[in-house]
Amino acid sequence: MPFKLNQDRRHRIPRQKHRVTNPAADDAALRQRGSLTVWFTDEAIEGWRAEPRTTPGGQPSYSSLAILTGLPLRAVFRLALRQTEGLIGSIIGLLGLDLAVPDHSTLSRRAKTLEVPRPQLRRDGEPLHLLVDSTGLRLCGAGEWLQEKHGAKTRRSWRKLHIGLDAGSGQIVAASLTTKEVDDGAEVGPLLDQIAGAVASFTGDGGYDQDRVYASVAERHPAAAVIVPPRATAVPSETAETAPTQRDRHLQSRESRGSLDIAKHGRAAWQKASGYTKRDRAEAAIGRFKQVVGDGLRSRMDDRRATEVDVAVHALNRMVEFGRPNYVRIA
Repeated sequence: MPFKLNQDRRHRIPRQKHRVTNPAADDAALRQRGSLTVWFTDEAIEGWRAEPRTTPGGQPSYSSLAILTGLPLRAVFRLALRQTEGLIGSIIGLLGLDLAVPDHSTLSRRAKTLEVPRPQLRRDGEPLHLLVDSTGLRLCGAGEWLQEKHGAKTRRSWRKLHIGLDAGSGQIVAASLTTKEVDDGAEVGPLLDQIAGAVASFTGDGGYDQDRVYASVAERHPAAAVIVPPRATAVPSETAETAPTQRDRHLQSRESRGSLDIAKHGRAAWQKASGYTKRDRAEAAIGRFKQVVGDGLRSRMDDRRATEVDVAVHALNRMVEFGRPNYVRIA
């Protein structure tokens, strides 16, 4: 549960302690993340060469699966394109395969139009609980070296990453990359459009407390619950007494969906009753993204940057499929 509301007295609140109940499976999953056999699969070897083209145009030498094999290696091991080319060549050489190695120019060019798969539906068929959040990713450039060498003081450029996380499976089911000027609420619609299945609830922080967010969710998933904490200056709508909206129910004391009156019971009680505490899983996913992939974008063009993010999300989802730790709170 977030402790931002108790920041001034946070040092007096004891930290929670947890114990992992499946340490053996968790260790095996962590080891698999660094195994080359996981990322360079038999399916990729069989479909390495592109199928003959039946339409006018040049014949590609490598299939999309081959490119999708090389780019996750670059993301997971944080390599440049030339080093990625060398890693792929060394793997092919060690396996004794008669396959051509895509050069770094091919990897960069094919990344512009590469379609990266993303999980859409849960295996049990149940509607997912969507957790959304956003973060900034810096653009790799001269940076501090330029300022130290030449005294140039330029504002660091960056992009904003928006993600939608399935609270049940822990996989990122929606992601988009925008400029820093795009508001979080404006990207809710494009995130929801990437999800083919049903959504049971939509959870976000106070930045999503906007009428267009509620409208976007209601348009695509009318039965979905919107769990967004109202701002401190929020007031009920004009129809709160006759036809209250979900946002009004967060402000007023009503029994539907276990909501509580924030003004009377406090935000902490509302977070527990509404299920808002699950949102920290989205923050953990962003932390995992920056820890595994990094906090910067290596590509120089926006279309390739979008593919770079999609490839990184694809790699993180593969890691989640290997297994996740199960925690039990002990204190």
